[in-house]
Amino acid sequence: MENGTQTLMKSSPSWMEIVSRYNFSDPLKSWWQLINSVIPYLALWAVMIWSLQISYWITLLLSFFAAGFLVRIFIIFHDCGHGSFFKSQKLNRTIGVITGFLAFTPYHKWHHDHKEHHATVGNLDKRGTGDVNTLTIEEFLKRSKWNQFRYRIYRHPIFLFGIAPFLVFVLQNRLTKKYMSRKEKWYLHLTNLALIAAIFLSMWAIGWKAYLLIQLPVLYIAAIHGLWLFYVQHQYENVVWKRSNEWNYKDIALEGSSYFKLPIVLQWFTGNIGFHHIHHLGPRIPNYKLPLCYKENPIFQTVQPITFFSSLKSLKLRLWDEKKHKLVGFSAIR
Repeated sequence: MENGTQTLMKSSPSWMEIVSRYNFSDPLKSWWQLINSVIPYLALWAVMIWSLQISYWITLLLSFFAAGFLVRIFIIFHDCGHGSFFKSQKLNRTIGVITGFLAFTPYHKWHHDHKEHHATVGNLDKRGTGDVNTLTIEEFLKRSKWNQFRYRIYRHPIFLFGIAPFLVFVLQNRLTKKYMSRKEKWYLHLTNLALIAAIFLSMWAIGWKAYLLIQLPVLYIAAIHGLWLFYVQHQYENVVWKRSNEWNYKDIALEGSSYFKLPIVLQWFTGNIGFHHIHHLGPRIPNYKLPLCYKENPIFQTVQPITFFSSLKSLKLRLWDEKKHKLVGFSAIR
């Protein structure tokens, strides 16, 4: 696959030229995506409030659909941070703050980390920002027994996809970081205060019990799916990671980011983020243009897709083997 990609790239237009064709937003498509994501989400909230009077099982069923729209809202928030959703950066920031508010995610803090992630993805010497923490075999073996145990717990699927999603969106997103400026910290505190006010207002309007019975399942389901998408985008069987002296932005974008091929309905709900190899090559491409970019450029079609079932293999991958240049499971250290 790697040789095929490199050969095709030599005979294709430069990646910058390809990306430039799609590197601008379409206002009508952007506004329509915002409408068909936020309005159904709010409408489902209203229906779920009503469904509590009939059966909570109906409410839980509806929460899966609401969570799907919340994931789609998060993708809009994600695009706004890249400055790709609208031509106006002020509008990107405004809509980004609002959609991030709905997704319990602070705009400025999250996008600072996410831009760092884009600049360092696949770089073994710059791990840690916006990534799922991954050790090399050598690093793992040098750790104490206690720290090895902690890492095993951290990388276990029950923690990563059962506990961590809740901790990230409810707790971690609320906390400041050392690198943040005073202004950035104030933005985060204001977001937290606004969120607390909205929660109390909602509880006052529909009751604390009704609010929690609706919000917690929706947020939890959306968080699990969001974290899973993020995980398989850079943690999969044939991923390529390199040290800084060999690291190349273009090659790592194509070989260090996955093409997660999903059924058309799930592709819609996830805002085409499965075309992640293209997104890392051109983060200014709006999500609704990623499928067309993939279809019109054979260079992107050489990347072997990951399906839902094949992505499950990544759950066993916990360490980076520098000798074999691949992700491996804990069994490799035996």
